[in-house]
Amino acid sequence: MAGSLITLLSISFLLSLSTLTPTATLSSPLTSFVYGGCSHLKYTSDEAAAYKANLNALLTSLVNSATYSSYNHLTIHGGEGSSIHGLYQCRGDLSMPDCAACVSYSAARLAGFCPGSCGAAIQLLGCFLKYDNDSFVGIEDKTVVMKRCGPSLGDDEGGAAAARDSVLDMLPGGSAGLYRVGGSGEVQAISQCVGDLSGGECNDCVAEAVRQVKVACGVAGSGDMYLGKCYVRYTVGGGHAYFSTGGSSNSNYYTGLSVDQVAVS
Repeated sequence: MAGSLITLLSISFLLSLSTLTPTATLSSPLTSFVYGGCSHLKYTSDEAAAYKANLNALLTSLVNSATYSSYNHLTIHGGEGSSIHGLYQCRGDLSMPDCAACVSYSAARLAGFCPGSCGAAIQLLGCFLKYDNDSFVGIEDKTVVMKRCGPSLGDDEGGAAAARDSVLDMLPGGSAGLYRVGGSGEVQAISQCVGDLSGGECNDCVAEAVRQVKVACGVAGSGDMYLGKCYVRYTVGGGHAYFSTGGSSNSNYYTGLSVDQVAVS
């Protein structure tokens, strides 16, 4: 099987659970859905048993790892066509119990989220989880995955957009780590990179996310820009809470290739 292409889903419900039991609840902001997707590439019926067994082993190992680390990547090696790669990344301000709860919740959904698919990904407000039969770990990805902008600030006579830009421009620089927080006056911003990026790659990814969110959101009072391996979020004057959903969205997936958009009501 070759590398996979994943289709985004706009989801108001999540599909069947596996034997992995989520420890967080649907009402928890950490488990609020941002985006998710399934690989177009499917494993064959001959490969199904081995692939499902390896997927369950991978997700179980990632959930266990999240009890002591905010990021990890693992590979489960199998026979031809059944090896599987996966990683998770928790938001940098989460405690270990919250990280473990978020990853457990994500894994329970992904296990039954994309039946027959070689790969899947889910981004919640608290964590990101992805697996695929084709290795993606350590590979930069600055393709826009999801963007969301809040209501306009209007004429912006007070210069809120300029103040926002000043705060956003501070996020990409230096060696601040994978999770970064900035703020000045009424403007607050955060960014997060996936742990397989180097410091320089993280800076590049965040810089691109900053550029994209400025273009996409203009003078909006809030904005979210998710790329393949990082994201940036901002709010002006409390116009958008970081840890709640809202606003309009426009989504596509990592690879930049054309995919079908699927809406589930």
